[in-house]
Amino acid sequence: MATYVIRRLLWLPVLLLIVSFSTFTLARYGPGDPVSVAAGQSRDPAVLAQVRASRGLDQPIPQQYMRWLNRAVRGDLGESYLQRGYSVSELIFPKMWISAQLGLVALIIVFAVGIPLGLLAARLAGTWADPAIIGSLLFLQAIPVLVIIPPLIWLFAVKLQVLPAGGWDGIFALYWIGGVLAVPLPNPHLYIPLVAFTLPGFVGVARLIRITALEVNLEDYVRTARSKGLSEAAVQFRHVLPNALLPLVTVVGFALAGIIEGAFFVETLMGINGIGRLTFEAVTSRDYDLILATTVIFAAAFVICNLIAELVYGVVDPRVRLGASRR
Repeated sequence: MATYVIRRLLWLPVLLLIVSFSTFTLARYGPGDPVSVAAGQSRDPAVLAQVRASRGLDQPIPQQYMRWLNRAVRGDLGESYLQRGYSVSELIFPKMWISAQLGLVALIIVFAVGIPLGLLAARLAGTWADPAIIGSLLFLQAIPVLVIIPPLIWLFAVKLQVLPAGGWDGIFALYWIGGVLAVPLPNPHLYIPLVAFTLPGFVGVARLIRITALEVNLEDYVRTARSKGLSEAAVQFRHVLPNALLPLVTVVGFALAGIIEGAFFVETLMGINGIGRLTFEAVTSRDYDLILATTVIFAAAFVICNLIAELVYGVVDPRVRLGASRR
């Protein structure tokens, strides 16, 4: 197992090199000119030539990439083309913390809601409610994030005026009781973004749990547990759930990828100043160094989360651990 982990970790730099070089090349050959972006409103040939030389953009692309890579391994991700005076690191890392908080809460809700919902759907399989449950899950999973948010903003922020229409003010807010006791409760700014983030995710988890639980319910040990007189709740949570959770470990990385993908739209539409919104603004304004840095960070996060999921799966399922040790 240790050999397998080391081999996968050694592949991480290779993958990041491929992702960074591909993004770097596409950005250089894509629409727009980095020099015109960095020069701002000036179109003076002398100014453009000076900017091109100062940023090394007059060199061949492989040489430009090696220059960027040499800086990146030392922690220098470059300077923003548009927000002058700010390095890419100064722009990214404060916003990463905001997105990490929102993403972690969303991931917890995805599994906290999806697992019980999947068990309930499996328990009702074959009844009159089964087609309605399956149809509802498929319908909810098919709704794009861009379609979810505007009606929620209109209903809860504009019509009912019970939730803010956007912004970010942390996960918790303090509510004073009698002017003496401060109780931390979920911030109202969280509700609409979390619904948009988690709806496709927990529906996908519920569908996977339903399919797996139906298979586990047919196993002999589950039938034996029922024949011994155990309550249905005990059967589900002691015998069905632990085995139904095994395939779920493998989709943690994909759930994270879905949250990252949703961050571009949710943070932009809701005015949340996270890394998703920063990336969206970098793409629309062609801030090349910022695009490159955020792409590499997202790729690294995705690979690391999938590696952790594989390791956890190897711990809970000895067959996977044994297979990995033989490779």
